[in-house]
Amino acid sequence: EVPLVESGGGLVQAGGSLRLSCAASGFSFENYATGWFRQAPGKEREGVSCITNRDGSTYYADSVKGRFTISSDNATHTVYLQVNSLKPEDTAVYFCAAKSLGLFRLWRLWDPDEYDFWGQGTQVTVSS
Repeated sequence: EVPLVESGGGLVQAGGSLRLSCAASGFSFENYATGWFRQAPGKEREGVSCITNRDGSTYYADSVKGRFTISSDNATHTVYLQVNSLKPEDTAVYFCAAKSLGLFRLWRLWDPDEYDFWGQGTQVTVSS
């Protein structure tokens, strides 16, 4: 069983919106934080948002503040990333990842090595 499965990516024009989903299974969802990362060709993986599933605390990278919104549905174990006002530079594969709250360190929030589980990614392409 794959612990995290992303969906919702696609091709969209600049200024458009998408809602990405991350369906979690096989682990104690409430005891984890879920992060969204993205990786463009030739670039390092970049953290964009994170939510602590237990209490809903949210975090955003400066590059997406005001445009992206993360939310969590604890009943369905699904984390959403609403991406608005998309720009061509948002083009990337978007991944969700989970990290145990027991090892949650805010200063390592965007470090991919801190995360325990990863999804396979969903492609977001923004045309100009």
